[in-house]
Amino acid sequence: VVPFAAGGPTDVVARMIAIPMGKALGQTVLVENTVGAGGTIAATRVARAAPNGYTLFIHHMGMATAPALYKKLAFDPLKDFEYIGQVVDVPMTLLARKDFPAANFAELQTYLKANGSKVSLANAGLGAVSHLCGLLFMSHIGVELNTIPYKGTGPAMNDLLGGQVDLLCDQTTQTVPLIKDGRVKVYGVTSLSRLSALPDVPTLNEQGLKGFEVKVWHGMYASKGTPAPVLEKINAALRAAMQDPMVKQRLAELSSDIPPMDKISPAGLKTHLEAEITKWAPVIKKAGIYAD
Repeated sequence: VVPFAAGGPTDVVARMIAIPMGKALGQTVLVENTVGAGGTIAATRVARAAPNGYTLFIHHMGMATAPALYKKLAFDPLKDFEYIGQVVDVPMTLLARKDFPAANFAELQTYLKANGSKVSLANAGLGAVSHLCGLLFMSHIGVELNTIPYKGTGPAMNDLLGGQVDLLCDQTTQTVPLIKDGRVKVYGVTSLSRLSALPDVPTLNEQGLKGFEVKVWHGMYASKGTPAPVLEKINAALRAAMQDPMVKQRLAELSSDIPPMDKISPAGLKTHLEAEITKWAPVIKKAGIYAD
């Protein structure tokens, strides 16, 4: 079960690994899109499904932000699921329209502190990863910008390219070609290490925002109570899929990272989810934003 529309980044990841997982399991893995309410409808469906290993759930970091974003949540990410493992990490980039005045990140910080709310920061809507990235960025630099929500990163990027907005955080799967073509200005990547696809672009962490990291990580879950032998079999299939040559090549082309093997595990996913809930809850609460 994928909580977003077909063709989106999470759906692409799910369909990419479904075929090699099916080979490892000896049966077809079907991808179903159950959209709505920021992924919470799909999550609730899987939480209530029979715990037999036949209904799985793949979700991004929204699994960690939902407890803070929603006042009423029909599931608990830490209590209502079994964990299978992390799937893929997609870093982000901090971009500006190509004619934005600041030439580098140091100049950007100076400009933002001087102009504050005059600078527009686009995002893909309330609770979207681009929105959360922007919140974390403003928290780190101590400046409130004029945030502009859109109905997705597509229209937000179109307005950035057209010069209607100033800044945007977006996934490398969308931005690397634009950066290489010089159609946008890039100030840094949100991973803790530089990207092979953008080796000359420094991280925000190395430019002074210590510990700044935003990755659109994905995890795979099953219903609570799914037997341990079943989870082990599914985890083995997931690990096999992540080592599939075609999957590795495709993810590299998308500037996406395969997590270390210790994270493609139930314990690795659970630990990461707990850390991400702790990380994002104060950021969201400070902003006073809710999705319901």
